[in-house]
Amino acid sequence: QVQLVESGGGLVQPGGSLRLSCAASGFNLDYHAIAWFRQAPGKGREGIFCLSSSDDRTDYADSVKGRFTISRDNAKNTVYLQMNSLNPEDPAVYFCATNLAGPDRNRCPQHGQAYQFDDWGQGTQVTVSS
Repeated sequence: QVQLVESGGGLVQPGGSLRLSCAASGFNLDYHAIAWFRQAPGKGREGIFCLSSSDDRTDYADSVKGRFTISRDNAKNTVYLQMNSLNPEDPAVYFCATNLAGPDRNRCPQHGQAYQFDDWGQGTQVTVSS
């Protein structure tokens, strides 16, 4: 079964850290670009980062610069989102997304719009509270 599964969300205090994982099954992440998005209550999905198949990173969200990083472990077929210095603006459901098909499946779009990705995980909730 082809799927993306996010994990690692939870409750963290302001200033804390979390590492989210996006595990792929049924296909090889090596050949695909993969992006992280988040969606806060009442808001649309916001692109955070995208990592191409050649590990070129595209940044979508200025609000996370210097705090969040994206990385890939091809041996584990997993992409990570390391989140540091979490603040009250960060709570959301975090999603990973890719395109399983299409000529551009290995590249990141210039602008991180949700409609540009066809295949999504179910999301993992991140809550920041003292």
